[in-house]
Amino acid sequence: MRKIIVGTRQSQLALTQTGQVIEALKELCKLHSLPFEFDIKKIVTKGDRILDVTLSKVGGKGLFVKEIEQAMLDGEIDLAVHSMKDMPSELPDGLMNGAVPKRVDYRDALISKGGLTLDELPQGAKVGTSSLRRASQLKAYRPDLNIEAIRGNIDSRLKKLETEGFDAIILAAAGLFRMGWEDRITSYLPVDICLPAVGQGALGIECRENDQEVRHLLSLYNDPETAFTVAAERSFLGALNGGCQIPIGAFASLVHPETQESGSESQLELTGLVGSPDGTVILKESSTGNDPELLGREVASALRSKGAEEILSEVRG
Repeated sequence: MRKIIVGTRQSQLALTQTGQVIEALKELCKLHSLPFEFDIKKIVTKGDRILDVTLSKVGGKGLFVKEIEQAMLDGEIDLAVHSMKDMPSELPDGLMNGAVPKRVDYRDALISKGGLTLDELPQGAKVGTSSLRRASQLKAYRPDLNIEAIRGNIDSRLKKLETEGFDAIILAAAGLFRMGWEDRITSYLPVDICLPAVGQGALGIECRENDQEVRHLLSLYNDPETAFTVAAERSFLGALNGGCQIPIGAFASLVHPETQESGSESQLELTGLVGSPDGTVILKESSTGNDPELLGREVASALRSKGAEEILSEVRG
């Protein structure tokens, strides 16, 4: 029996979602009579080590995956469970996304004191987020808000809501659901106010291209619809040479045939966004198509024609 070593960050969320993935893979092994057992290897990434500055100032891509990917290339681990929004648009040679499981809630969630919604927060309320994407869109919607950086794991950010004078914090709803903490959510931010990060709510299960056994197992775990929609978002991100530390958002969904003309195929609808960090400029574009790679590039090109590259160049410094 082969032991598959699964690499993961050591945060509570990372360990929880890795455990959930392993349980799902074990069920697939039983169902298909596959002789695998699993073990976890915890790995500290650059993004985990540097907690005293915002992600945008740390710089670079793959802040939460690079060390894990190196361990896979070195043969120390066989697969890795990532939050898809942490994965760079391009993977190292020799590695691939072996599965994209079914996506959970893709929205951003507001957790506030006193159960106040975004519209109900008082003038000048102190709102915590580690994301330039969220900050840009929140400032565009509520310029009066005092947006401050807040880093750390989900549990430590929830504690900081109580201890550091925040009126509210913004977190990905998916992480709260995976931890079983969805009861902490005050309200969800609609995508027309806050477009999510690329791949938000989805996981990426990365493996070596030449590991046929693991690739076969992961192919059984892949959710085609999630993989299809996330591919469009990641194509958009790649076309803009973006990462998780700059103000880019995207969301793709499948427009099913029953909502279209009879006999037509399912189409993807993709909305992409680039915003200035201060929220004074928000560029947004939507389009539909059948090819996720092409659709992502088309939406990126449309935003470039509106001035997206100048914004991104300024953020990159």
